[in-house]
Amino acid sequence: MIRHVVSWKLAEEDAAVRGEQAAEVSRRLNALLGVIPELRAVTAGANIVHPDVNWDVTLVADVDTLDDLEAYQVHPAHQEVGAYIRSVVASRVAVDFEV
Repeated sequence: MIRHVVSWKLAEEDAAVRGEQAAEVSRRLNALLGVIPELRAVTAGANIVHPDVNWDVTLVADVDTLDDLEAYQVHPAHQEVGAYIRSVVASRVAVDFEV
């Protein structure tokens, strides 16, 4: 199994707006479960501690294989969510590892 972990720092300066955007990113990512067949598990959430230094949103997604990870990446539903995320994000970090 491959675990795909991504964190984003959002660009918005206003903490309240950034929080709303983080919640929306999380909602959209969590909604992909059951839509993209390759996804075995998805957990996304907005940071709740130390917003001045921590990243704003994190995704943890599990797929069976690297091919499944690629299929997830190019799936139209993922592409749609990604477009929204790119519209609000300042930076991104990701790690993919076997579990």
